Amino acid sequence: MITRITRILLALQLGLAFGLSAAFAKTFHMDSLMLAALSGFGLVVLLRMLITANNFLIAWIYRSSTPVGHRIKWHQTCRMFFEEFGATMLSSSWTMPFHAFKNHVSAFPAGLPVLLIHGYGCNSGYWHSMSKALVHAHITHHAVNMEPVFAGIDEFVPAVHRAIELLCQQTGKDKIIIVAHSMGGLAARAYLRAHGSARIARVITLGTPHQGTGLANFGKGLNCEQMRWTGNAVEGMSSAWLRDLAASESGAVRRLFTSIYSHQDNIIAPQTSSHLEDARNIEFHGIGHVALALNPAIQKCVIEEVMKASSAHPVFRSLSAGEMRHG
Repeated sequence: MITRITRILLALQLGLAFGLSAAFAKTFHMDSLMLAALSGFGLVVLLRMLITANNFLIAWIYRSSTPVGHRIKWHQTCRMFFEEFGATMLSSSWTMPFHAFKNHVSAFPAGLPVLLIHGYGCNSGYWHSMSKALVHAHITHHAVNMEPVFAGIDEFVPAVHRAIELLCQQTGKDKIIIVAHSMGGLAARAYLRAHGSARIARVITLGTPHQGTGLANFGKGLNCEQMRWTGNAVEGMSSAWLRDLAASESGAVRRLFTSIYSHQDNIIAPQTSSHLEDARNIEFHGIGHVALALNPAIQKCVIEEVMKASSAHPVFRSLSAGEMRHG
C-alpha cells in the first residue's frame, strides 16, 4: 500500500512541478524552457524542504535537554538539516516507491539473521541503504511491511510473528535479531509482550519513541494515538498504551534491547524518549530521524551490535571454541 501511495504522491509532485513550470513560462514570458522547468521543480523542492523544517520546529518545541557532549554548532545544524532533507527525499521519492524488498540471503552468512521492521508511514524500501551495509557484512536479513498504515501497533504483531517464524525456518536458526526504526521498535516490543523472547537474541531500535513523541499529536491513525507524548519534556506523559506496554515488561526483556538514538532527532521529541530503562542505550548527535538508517556511523554501530549479539549466542560460542581447537 505504501508503495502505491508514494508512487501516487511522486506523480502528483511531478505533475505540480510541470504545471508550475508552464505557469512560470506563461506568466513571466520565459523564453528558456530550462529556466521555467528549474523554477517549477525548485518550488516543489522548496515546499518539501519547508515540511522538513516544520518537523524540526515542532521537535524543538517538545525538545529535551541536550547533554553538553552532544550539543552541536550552527554549521553542524545546517549540515544535519540538509542530510535529513536528502534522506527524506531519497526515501519517499525513490527507495520506498521502487525498492521495497522481502529478503536477502547471504551465501556465507555471518552472525544471526536479522529482521528489519520499518516505522510509521514507511515500507521495507526505507531499509535500502541499511540492506546494502548488511549485504557487505554478509548478514542474512528479511524485511516486513506493516499494514494497514493507520492501524494500531498490536495489529502489526501477527505480521512480525510470521516474518520471524519464516526467517527462523529458512535459515535453520532458533533465534534472530530485530533491527527496527521508529515505530517499528514499538511493534517489536508488542511482539515480545504477545509471544515472549524465545526467538529473539537482540532487538536494536533506531530512534524509537519508547516513551512517545510530541509529533504524534499531529499524525493520523490509532498508531499515532498510541505513540503520543503530551506536555513538555519534564512534566509530560506517555500515552496509556505506552504506559501499559512498559508495565508489562520485565528487566530481563528490556536487557534484550539496544536503543540507538540522536539528541537532535526531528521526529522523536522529547529526544530522550528513545532512552529505554535497563536497555543498552547508545547516543549520537547531529543526525535526523529519517537519516538514522542511512548514516554510515549508525550502520556500523548496528552491524557491531548484531555481531556482538550473535557471538553471545550458544551456537556461535561453540563454533568459536571449535575453531580455536582446530587453529
